[in-house]
Amino acid sequence: MPNSPANTLLLFGATGDLAQRMLLPSLYGLAADGLLPADLRIFGTARSDLTTEAYRTVAGEALTKYVPAEYRDDAKVSAFLDRLHYVAMDASDPSQFTRLSDAVGAHGGLAIFLSTAPSLFRATIGGLASVGLASGAVRLALEKPLGTDLASSREINDAVAAAFPEERTFRIDHYLGKETVQNLLALRFGNSLFEPLWNAGGIDHVQITVSETVGLEGRAGYYEGSGALRDMVQNHMLQLLALVAMEPPAQFGASAVRDEKVKVFRSLRPIDRASAASTTVTGQYAAGAVGGQPVPGYADELGKPSNTETFVALKAHVDNWRWKGVPFYLRTGKRLPERHSEIFIQFKGVPHSIFASRGASVLPNKLVIRLQPEETIRLLMMAKQPGLDRDGIRLREVPLDLGMANAFADTRRRIAYERLILDLIEGDPTLFVRRDEVEAQLRRRHLGPFGRHCADRTRRGELA
Repeated sequence: MPNSPANTLLLFGATGDLAQRMLLPSLYGLAADGLLPADLRIFGTARSDLTTEAYRTVAGEALTKYVPAEYRDDAKVSAFLDRLHYVAMDASDPSQFTRLSDAVGAHGGLAIFLSTAPSLFRATIGGLASVGLASGAVRLALEKPLGTDLASSREINDAVAAAFPEERTFRIDHYLGKETVQNLLALRFGNSLFEPLWNAGGIDHVQITVSETVGLEGRAGYYEGSGALRDMVQNHMLQLLALVAMEPPAQFGASAVRDEKVKVFRSLRPIDRASAASTTVTGQYAAGAVGGQPVPGYADELGKPSNTETFVALKAHVDNWRWKGVPFYLRTGKRLPERHSEIFIQFKGVPHSIFASRGASVLPNKLVIRLQPEETIRLLMMAKQPGLDRDGIRLREVPLDLGMANAFADTRRRIAYERLILDLIEGDPTLFVRRDEVEAQLRRRHLGPFGRHCADRTRRGELA
């Protein structure tokens, strides 16, 4: 595994929305805290016809807009902007890559971040290879989506592999950069309290929810071609399921962690046409109100009729010894009443309540891991309600809360991309997605709820 830090970072799509909202603020945060290599040069490239000075102005405006004022320091902002360089080019034109190579020059270590449309991946990688920017220890990070189905994913991955072997390919799922997602591994494997119960003997069911209040928000072209299944279920939500369900890895390293996740994907029970009706629901939002304000329906925003699903709920099973018989409920959608992402784990109830004869009800324990908007871990437990108990014992469900912001008030909460960019620069692939993971996820989706059967039923109007 390449592990020497890069001294040059090359950002494709450097003027795009992701770059301005996430990548540049993340790089500034790392630079401000002294975490980037001192000699790291950052090159941005895109079609926009800008000079380096003009791009630094664009980047400075992005930092003003997206970095909280308390984290901005004029001297550190200026020093960060001085690291930035810009090369205007069209990635679909092979002849323009020489200009990029000349600007980047000789490099002891290069890391490349592709924040472009997947349709440009093949041309971009071919152009990089043609000018020597894919050889040696050059690392490549790719943003999703990596194909719409198994065949298209393999086509993209084959194009990547022609120039970048697997150990130098970093596939991004930004959910894996979230602190609370990483904390799930610490919760499971750093505490003896949970692991003995983390199986079909101790857990009744698991719910994974990612709900959004927004609609298309300018992403009509992308979303109409993907829908909720491809946009959320096939990547983010299956990654969360894998972290909940995986076996303990031998060590916290890239190969060990990703090996265990792949085993989960391969154990997912396919849903065929006969079982799809009882295990999946899809739908599409219509006109309504959010926060008391009217909002249009999906088809209205799109400007034409559509059967693309904006809501998915499904019941999945992991058929192995640990999880046999435990349902995993996944749900995600847009224009829902509340924005939140969470993992909800309900344990099995006590086998016998000694309090029933005294009028008390005992509820199963629950563990709630909230990813957004706030990051919290909450354990719901039974406790006795204070009193003399002359009319019977009263038990109440009470929360034990661990708010990340409070527990680590002395530590700045970082953007998920900060961790992922730093890992890319340093060459640590643990929190990135391996090719066999992607294909295992798509293969299960292709065979069952994650693709053809659900999508076909939605298009026929059976579930919409």
